[in-house]
Amino acid sequence: MGISAGVMLGAVCFSLINPAISLAEIKYTNKLTVASYIALFVFLGSFGISYLNKKIPHEHFLKGKEGGESKALKRIWLFILAITIHNFPEGLAVGVGLGSGEVKIALPIIIGIALQDIPEGLVVALSLKAYGYSNKYAINATLIAGLAESFGALLGCLATTISNSLLPAGLALSAGAMLYVICGEMIPELHRSGNESKATTGFIFGFILMLFLDVGLSW
Repeated sequence: MGISAGVMLGAVCFSLINPAISLAEIKYTNKLTVASYIALFVFLGSFGISYLNKKIPHEHFLKGKEGGESKALKRIWLFILAITIHNFPEGLAVGVGLGSGEVKIALPIIIGIALQDIPEGLVVALSLKAYGYSNKYAINATLIAGLAESFGALLGCLATTISNSLLPAGLALSAGAMLYVICGEMIPELHRSGNESKATTGFIFGFILMLFLDVGLSW
């Protein structure tokens, strides 16, 4: 998870906020206006995901008869729901990047998100398998968790395709949503695992990896 968090933060800094600022500077000449515009949508993005986290009834996602009542199993389902919710801003970022029509914006985001989605999907499937769920059920649950990302990508792509003027706002909104996931969910979880040093190293590695992806693919 440390590497995933680092990759996501790198995507926020290099592939979302930087292009958002550059595009907003075309629209507005005043630097303070640009900063305020980007800050507003970063805040709205983080507030939106925070609201979802508080309002969605996580317990409803527990599998009744098959799921059992153990606390460990409940934590697994809450983890799966958290991933499902967090997949939406990741998909939104991908969709906005694609809607921009700029390969140098879209490609680093797609690769970065894909790199951290693979271990997440494996964790979901293997966790369910460990509690006796069938292969089919584990695969289907993993796919359903990923649907939120597809929906976010479609929404982001449609919005920015319809109006290019929405692109800087969309990038900043996606950045804010992902920032909340990183700071509010992933980093606290890293420090609860008891492997803070390894997690921090992974976080830095993920951030540097995203830096190389963004700069390298922009050539």
